[in-house]
Amino acid sequence: MTMFRNFAYAAAVAATAAVAGLPFGAMAAKTSVNIAMTLEPPGLDPRANPAAAIGQIALYNIYENLTHVNQDATVSPMLAKSWTVSDDGLVYTFNLLTGVKFHDGTDFTSADVKYTFEANAAEGSKIKRKKRFVNMAKIETPDANTVRITLKKPRPSFLFWMGESTAVIVGEESAATNATKPVGTGPFKFVRWVKGDSVLMEKNADYRDAASVKLTKVKYRFIKDQSAQIAAMMSGDLDLIPFSRASAGLGALQANPDIVVSFGTTEGETILSTNNKHPALAKLKVRQAIAHAIDRKEIIDGAMFGAGIPIGSHFAPHNPDYLDLTGTYPLDRAKSKALLAEAGYGDGLALSLKLPPTGYAREGGQIVAQQLNKAGFKISIENVEWAVWLKQVYKQKTYDLSIVSHVEPMDIGIYARKGYYFQYDNQEFNGIIEKADGARDPAMRSKYLKMAQRKLANDAVNGFLFQLAKTTVRKKNLMGVWVNSPMFVNDMRSVYWK
Repeated sequence: MTMFRNFAYAAAVAATAAVAGLPFGAMAAKTSVNIAMTLEPPGLDPRANPAAAIGQIALYNIYENLTHVNQDATVSPMLAKSWTVSDDGLVYTFNLLTGVKFHDGTDFTSADVKYTFEANAAEGSKIKRKKRFVNMAKIETPDANTVRITLKKPRPSFLFWMGESTAVIVGEESAATNATKPVGTGPFKFVRWVKGDSVLMEKNADYRDAASVKLTKVKYRFIKDQSAQIAAMMSGDLDLIPFSRASAGLGALQANPDIVVSFGTTEGETILSTNNKHPALAKLKVRQAIAHAIDRKEIIDGAMFGAGIPIGSHFAPHNPDYLDLTGTYPLDRAKSKALLAEAGYGDGLALSLKLPPTGYAREGGQIVAQQLNKAGFKISIENVEWAVWLKQVYKQKTYDLSIVSHVEPMDIGIYARKGYYFQYDNQEFNGIIEKADGARDPAMRSKYLKMAQRKLANDAVNGFLFQLAKTTVRKKNLMGVWVNSPMFVNDMRSVYWK
């Protein structure tokens, strides 16, 4: 497509969007905000589905947690106004806020915390952080405003974990329908979800600190196409693109004096996900062949316009315990072909690359396929929608290779999770993670986290590509938007128009 056709298409999309969005857009100048999201979530209950898009809408806005993870990755009070921790690191006593109500009018008490966490740990629970709740040996509620949680094993990161999306507090009365009608205690109430178009929420007038919440309406609009997002931003139909994909189109936005483009960090490790129980991919030499075939710089430049940091293991470069392991298997396609031959695939190896509908996956997948094909592989690409990816890749594990960003903070422990979709079952690694999770001495924890990184890199469990950058596009006068993202969340409580 020529540049002229790109701009013509973008203008057409912008014009259509502007007409369709006039009633809402007219309010946006003072107390409302229109936000672009590339992916539509499969539901709005972060406890029921692993999709990061759920937390981007609901976390800290509709639902709240005992603790709040801040932009700088520190932890502050939320529904728990204070807490104490026993000397052995096993008992956490939370003092809860009083007078808090759920959006349906029911009271928030310690019983809701107990219900939520016990449901998360229950036998039929599908929550992606289930192990954290199973580690709770006992949850006591001495009174309506106190929760005492006794852990089976100490977990120094426990307070941080309590601020993540899987630890949102829900009421038993509304839990069953939260996927479509979310009910929380947060500063915004769910209004409606128009499938394929948008989610709208409005200010909770009964919020305990309602005066500090300046926005009255927040609308998340689902716009897959990057050029359409940019056109809508230029036309004034959008106010914020919190997770924009770096592209050539950003130049026009940066040149606009009414728009600010910023670049920050995320916890998104972008990987070539590998089914380690596939007959061929179960062989270390085949996975090493893949690793030697990958040119990270070419992928970052071609799919991300240079926005991304190369990684050699599943760990964020901004973390103080990060090791640069990108040199473990340097680019060497002759070595790739030799390893394939040694593994019994001298005539090549046919593999499927199943790609979800994100720009980094679809465009990055084309580059990865070309790189692997040059090294003796025979890669066929299959583009799938997000719901299909979740079903076939994440749940059923019916895939060879895929590309996805894992955006949960400090999630190297997923490689120790039984039945996880990588199907990497390694007792040595599991033992390292167990020691890291239980280490109360920061130096010892650092030691084990570095061991874990080396183990994943040496085993070439996945193709480790790059750390996803956070490119934020906002109206100049829209303040309080996070630049960095220790979690994939759009915390709108403190966002306001200047």
